[in-house]
Amino acid sequence: MLRWTSGQGRNTFNVVGRKPLMGSNPIRSTLNFLQLAVYLLKNNRYMARAEKRKYHYIYKITCKITGRFYIGMHSTDDLDDGYFGSGKRLWFSINYHGKDNHVKEILEFLPSRQLLKEREKEIVNKDLIGDVMCMNIKEGGEGGFINEEHMKKAQLASKVSFRKNLEIDSDFRIKFSLRQSEKMKKRHEEGKINYNTFEGKQHTEETKLKMRKPKNIGETNSQYGTCWITKDGINKKIKKVELDSFIQDGWVKGRK
Repeated sequence: MLRWTSGQGRNTFNVVGRKPLMGSNPIRSTLNFLQLAVYLLKNNRYMARAEKRKYHYIYKITCKITGRFYIGMHSTDDLDDGYFGSGKRLWFSINYHGKDNHVKEILEFLPSRQLLKEREKEIVNKDLIGDVMCMNIKEGGEGGFINEEHMKKAQLASKVSFRKNLEIDSDFRIKFSLRQSEKMKKRHEEGKINYNTFEGKQHTEETKLKMRKPKNIGETNSQYGTCWITKDGINKKIKKVELDSFIQDGWVKGRK
């Protein structure tokens, strides 16, 4: 969202959530005008592409573990494009509980991007955000990510926050570990994971012979040609060829 503010002899373009784009400094003002132009160009290109998409729909993603949900909108040419929401709280939940424990459903289709935005604004209102089960942070109508780069930055920020909680919050770490353990057990029971144990299998005769054959004999053994010596309670391993010189110095073969 772009906001124009003025005061104290200064006119400022401000993109909500970003630093002011104009000030009284002429050089900085010129640079900030360029920054503004780049932002508007990127945003307008994205909106233009979104408007031309084939499908425009409202979706809902629900966590099967907690029952919490997120409602958003998406425009696409492919209903199987893998898009899975844009909310910060949503992605924190996905990182914590796993994507498999979240289900996405399409609530309704709209004929255009503009009508999609209006419909999201109607659904994701103050009352919905006030619901403790809702993971939306702000009211609808503005959309989530403005482009793919924005999406990647948001997902990265969510992962960083998640990892930080794992490091500093012991309760969070224990709960996450237990959930992951239960998840892996369940996947194993369902046959989705095979640990490939040796249970029910047998070694071939050829393998048994190889296993019986002594290993690391002679010079292939790391201890070959060495021995222990001791003196005044100190034990030391040396090469056998050095033994005589150590004996003359008061050392005794062996160790205590």
